[in-house]
Amino acid sequence: MRKPIFIVLSVLVIFIGCKDSDKVAEEVSKIPLELKISRFDREFAEANEDGLPALRKKYPYLFPAPDSVWIAKMNDSLQIELFQEVGKTFNSFEDEEEALEMLFKYIKYYFPEQKTPKIITVTNDVDYDNRIILTDTLLFIGLDNYLGPEHKYYGGIQRYIAKLLDRKYMVSDVVSAFAKKVVPRPRDRTFLARMIYFGKELYIKDRLMPNAPDNIKIGYSDDEMNWAIANEEPIWRNFIEQEHLYSTNSKLNQRFLDPAPFSKFGLELDNESPGWLGRYIGWQIVRAFMENNEVSLKQMLTMSEEELFKKSNYKPRS
Repeated sequence: MRKPIFIVLSVLVIFIGCKDSDKVAEEVSKIPLELKISRFDREFAEANEDGLPALRKKYPYLFPAPDSVWIAKMNDSLQIELFQEVGKTFNSFEDEEEALEMLFKYIKYYFPEQKTPKIITVTNDVDYDNRIILTDTLLFIGLDNYLGPEHKYYGGIQRYIAKLLDRKYMVSDVVSAFAKKVVPRPRDRTFLARMIYFGKELYIKDRLMPNAPDNIKIGYSDDEMNWAIANEEPIWRNFIEQEHLYSTNSKLNQRFLDPAPFSKFGLELDNESPGWLGRYIGWQIVRAFMENNEVSLKQMLTMSEEELFKKSNYKPRS
């Protein structure tokens, strides 16, 4: 029996996509890159008062406070315990170093004008909102924010936040910080524009983390990822029926875009849903656009959200 033409075309598209991915991976592997990583957290933990001048000279940007503040930190029992816990979890940083090196090779491939920053590992008293700080020349990684969701330090943190405080999300968090440098802010305040803004950030992860599973990119568990995939069509239908797309109601951020334990449709299924489903839908719209249009990654990032949506021909999986 003759196969339907759309099946043949689908197989052809997948085959071509795989060939393109293989070609990119081969080119990326050949990019020369010298990644500099300094374990300030270890150096400070192992230093004493006499070693402060050397640390201050090596890391001047980390020492705005007087020496007395740092001496007190060295002698604080809670800080000593914190350094010990980080040291146990990150006794080796080899896996992260390898993953970060590959990430910055991909960044070099797609964004050759971007400088590769020096990476500094630190502790920041579990300030998870600032666990990654990226400047033009420096990348700070707060290792005490990646000790694993069940760590005792995270007992008072809400579970939907604590689940992300795991080393497996570190590279994804770095890409999120990088995306803020290259993804223009939405051109208007509509819910659609904000969804696509986050969709662009997630699509950057598709390109810069091609071997990572989707749930790591968006911060879902396997069950949450499966729920989003299975319910993509009713989620989209709800957004349409409730006339959310062109709404400028800021409460939609809290319901579907901001970090939260679940999304808020106002239905019985809410507690079953993962948070930020608006980001997930925005991601699928951007993916549809890139599948249906011949444009570069950079061209897509600078497109208006409205134009991107119209040219995406997005149709949710049902």
